[in-house]
Amino acid sequence: MDIVFSGITGHERPLRFLSRIIQSGRLGHAYLFSGPDGIGKATVARAMAAGLLCTDQKKISPCGHCPGCLQFASGNHPDFLHIAPEGASIKIDRIRSLKRQLAFSPFCGGLRIIVLEEVQSLRREAGNSLLKLLEEPPPDNLFLLVASDAEPILPTILSRCQVISFAPLSYTLAADVIRRQNSELDHDQALKLARITEGSPGRALAIEAGEALALFARLADALADPHLSGAAAVEEALFLAADMAALKEELALLLGLLKTLFKEALLLGLGKEIAGDGAETGIKEAGRIRERWNLSRLSDKMNAVEYAEKALAGNCNRGLVCDVLMVQLMTEAGPLKSVV
Repeated sequence: MDIVFSGITGHERPLRFLSRIIQSGRLGHAYLFSGPDGIGKATVARAMAAGLLCTDQKKISPCGHCPGCLQFASGNHPDFLHIAPEGASIKIDRIRSLKRQLAFSPFCGGLRIIVLEEVQSLRREAGNSLLKLLEEPPPDNLFLLVASDAEPILPTILSRCQVISFAPLSYTLAADVIRRQNSELDHDQALKLARITEGSPGRALAIEAGEALALFARLADALADPHLSGAAAVEEALFLAADMAALKEELALLLGLLKTLFKEALLLGLGKEIAGDGAETGIKEAGRIRERWNLSRLSDKMNAVEYAEKALAGNCNRGLVCDVLMVQLMTEAGPLKSVV
C-alpha cells in the first residue's frame, strides 16, 4: 500500500488501486468513492488530496513541512476545495460558486482538488450543474466525489466518474478505530458498537456521543418484552415515538440500528449464524426479539423501518412517521402503505 494511505485502517483493495494510479501519474479527472456512511471514504479522499498537494517531490507521502502541507493542515490551501451538504442537500448556489472558482487556474500552479461529500444529496438542478463541469472539466482539476448511496446519483454523473467501491470494516478493525477515537470505551463496548453499526466507526462514534444508543437499548427491551401488548403496547409505542422524533439528526442513525437488529433476528430465525468476527457481541437483543416475533412479523417490522426511512427522506411529518412506525413495531399491526 502506498505510504500516502499508511494511516488508513482497512480498505486494502481500493487503496492499492488508488496507490497505483498515484504512482503512475495517470490520474483521471473524477473518481466516485461509494460505500456506507462512516467507513472512511471522506478520510481517504482527504489523505489522497494531502499527498497530491505536498510540494516535496522527493516523497510519496505528505512531508508535513512544505508550504502545501502546512496550508492543507491549517485548512487554508487555495487549491483544496471541500463541499458538503448545507442541511439536507448540496445547494445549486454552491455548485455555481464552484464553477466560478474553476474558471481560474490553480493558484499554486499544480493540481487543484475538489472533494464533494454526500453527492447523493444533490437535487436535480445542482446535479445537472455539476454534470456540466464533469463533461468539460477544466484542466488541472481533480474531482473526488463521496457518496453513501450511488443509486440516487444521476447516471450521467456516474458515467463521467470512475466508481471505487468501499465496504464496511470488519468488526475487529472498526472496534480498533472506535477505541482510538474514544479511549474511554473498552474492547467489548467498542466491538458492540462496531457490530450494531455494521462496521461503521463514524456512525458508531456519532451514536455513542449522542442519545440514539440509549434509546435503542430501550426500544430493544420493549420489543423483546412478551408482556407488553394491547393498549399498554400502543401507549409505550407513542411514548418512545416522541423520543425518537426529538432525536433530529440522530434519527437516521437509530433507524439504521433497528434495521440491523431485525436483520439479525431474521437470520437467527432462519437458523443461520450471524456472520462476522465478534458475532457473539450484541446477539442477545436479536435473540430475545426472535423469541417473541415470528419470521413474518420480523420481516414486516424490518420493512416498516425501511418505509419510515423513505417517508422521512420525502419530508413527511417526522412526528407522524415515528408514531406510525412505533405502533407497527410494538404491536401485531401489519405494514401500512402510507403515513400521509
